[in-house]
Amino acid sequence: MKRPNILLIMSDQHRADCFGFEGRRVQTPHLDLLARQGTRFTQCITPNVVCMPSRSAILTGMLPLTSGVHDNGIDLDESIAAGGFSGSLSKAGYDTRFIGKAHFSSNHSYANRPTGRCENIPSSHMFADDWQGPYMGFEKVELMQLGHNYWLPEASPGGLHYERWYHRDGLGAMKNALYSQRLDPKTQAAQTHNSALPTAWHNSTWVGDRTVAYIAEQGRRQREATDAQATAQPFCAWVSMADPHHPFDAPAPWCWMHRPDEVDLPPHRLRDLDKRPWWHRAALENTPGGTPESRKVREEYSRMTPQSDAQLREIIANYYGMISLVDHQVGRILSALDDAGLADKTLVVFTSDHGELLGDHGLMLKGPMHYEGLLRVGLIMRGPGIAANQENNQPVSTLDLAATFGDYASTPVPSAVHSQSLRPLLTGIGNAERDHAYNEWRLGPSRCGVALDLRTVRTRSAKLTLELDSGVGEMYDLSNDPYECVNLFDDPKHRGLREELMQRLMSRPDDIRNPLPEPVGPA
Repeated sequence: MKRPNILLIMSDQHRADCFGFEGRRVQTPHLDLLARQGTRFTQCITPNVVCMPSRSAILTGMLPLTSGVHDNGIDLDESIAAGGFSGSLSKAGYDTRFIGKAHFSSNHSYANRPTGRCENIPSSHMFADDWQGPYMGFEKVELMQLGHNYWLPEASPGGLHYERWYHRDGLGAMKNALYSQRLDPKTQAAQTHNSALPTAWHNSTWVGDRTVAYIAEQGRRQREATDAQATAQPFCAWVSMADPHHPFDAPAPWCWMHRPDEVDLPPHRLRDLDKRPWWHRAALENTPGGTPESRKVREEYSRMTPQSDAQLREIIANYYGMISLVDHQVGRILSALDDAGLADKTLVVFTSDHGELLGDHGLMLKGPMHYEGLLRVGLIMRGPGIAANQENNQPVSTLDLAATFGDYASTPVPSAVHSQSLRPLLTGIGNAERDHAYNEWRLGPSRCGVALDLRTVRTRSAKLTLELDSGVGEMYDLSNDPYECVNLFDDPKHRGLREELMQRLMSRPDDIRNPLPEPVGPA
């Protein structure tokens, strides 16, 4: 088989159960179709439950404590990134492109000190309008700096490709005012409003526009090569949208697509911290560390007070609207592949960096509570040799994408030391059995006022999380307790399961980076 094009499409903070095919009341017709045309992994988890470590692990195929990106605010070492799938495929002759939110480097830095990285807000003015990379192994990039409008798009000379496009026509202030306008029906939920920003200016649409243009260009180049009887250069593109990450601010008409009184609420949505390990309460109630500026962000943006059922319905309806807008862009991108004649030559992957708590156990957003809503992510794959309308229930991780892309490209990926190709699971050829997937997060007190060293192992039917420093943990029998209500970690009747999972957890390779890098900012 000729080396396929590779197209990785990613959303941000998108739960694995928030697809139409999962049975939730969210409209995702294009992703539902993609799942019918390919194979989806029903038990896929993220290697870390926040953005930067997860994205760095996907790129490199390294666990966070080995790459050094063990929390948000830690810049990925560019020499390590060069050995990831983007740099490896670039050297192997692929045209490589990143479009959208990358978040391999911290956007914010302590004391507003420039880090020199393009994604860093105090540094972005150093990069000219015509700069397009290379960056983190990708030959060319078209980036947005943040995409989450708690911080409105930076005006020139700051910002990156999306922000400069947004302000280039001189209408940036008007667009910001429209974004901030709260359309009816007015919401009472935290960090939630129906935005008047026209969809044409929304960053998800911009990512869709740039990707459609890129695919058309690649289709033309590959046709010209074929006509000249030359070998066509394949492409590898990572396309990354910033939604449905909070704040929950879907633009019209997407904000109205799902009625609050019709969305589905989580079955278990009351906080029961007395039944949970100590760090759940500590992470919610301790005062975050860091600078006064970062502490303000952590308290206002990274936390959310308990919401009533009515407020939670408003949040979920808006979250679903953001997902439907992402789905719409996916449909446009897949249609562009068809129009360019590349659909049957392209490995298409859809996933997310991590999930969202969305009211489970009375919690919102993300944090050091590794419930399924946050840990599990969707993973859909379609392409040459991949069976249609299949489900795979092996415990896998988005960490495995780096080795998978290298496998399909017949190219080694040097940094992918913890990544295992998913190709045998897709084809049934070779070692097609997995027994567990792994997640790790070492976070300092700046996030939630307590330092934690969390390790999680998940099999098809059970999950264990251990806080390494205290030895306290939680364990759930997911087959019999899918909503994770009963912590079995200290239950003597389940000592055998605990020992099995602890052995799996402790099987992590002994290659943790020492010393570990310190954060340059909060995120």
